[in-house]
Amino acid sequence: MSAAAIVLVAPACSDSPSTASSDGVRLVTVDEASALIDERVAKNRVVLDVRTPDEFGDGHLPDAELIDFYDADFAEQIGELDRDVAYVVYCRSGNRSGQARELMRDLGFSDVADVEGGVIAWADSGRELITP
Repeated sequence: MSAAAIVLVAPACSDSPSTASSDGVRLVTVDEASALIDERVAKNRVVLDVRTPDEFGDGHLPDAELIDFYDADFAEQIGELDRDVAYVVYCRSGNRSGQARELMRDLGFSDVADVEGGVIAWADSGRELITP
C-alpha cells in the first residue's frame, strides 16, 4: 500500500497592499497612494473620489475629481473614463472604492490603485485634505 500525500496550497491574497494583479488593478497603502499622486502630472494620473458631494465637500485629496458612487448612472460615468489613464481611487473607508475598483477591472481599465482605508486612513496619516 502506498502513502498518499496531501498538499495544501494557500492562494495569495490579491487585495493586500502593493499586490498588483496582472492587469494593474490593485489595493495600495496611503504611502503608496501619496507617491502615486505626487507623480500624477508626469504619469497623467487621475485622482478619483467616489464618495457623495457632501463627503467631498468635507475634505478630499488634492486635485481629486468626484463621481458619486450612489448616482444612478455611476457605472456609465465610470465607463466613459479613459481606460489608458492611470487612476488613484478612494472613498471614505475602502468599501465603495473597492467596488469601483472591481467595476473598473471588469471594464478593462489597466492601471487602478485603490487607497486602502480610504480618506479616513489618509487623514489619520496626517496628510492634507482639501476643503472649500
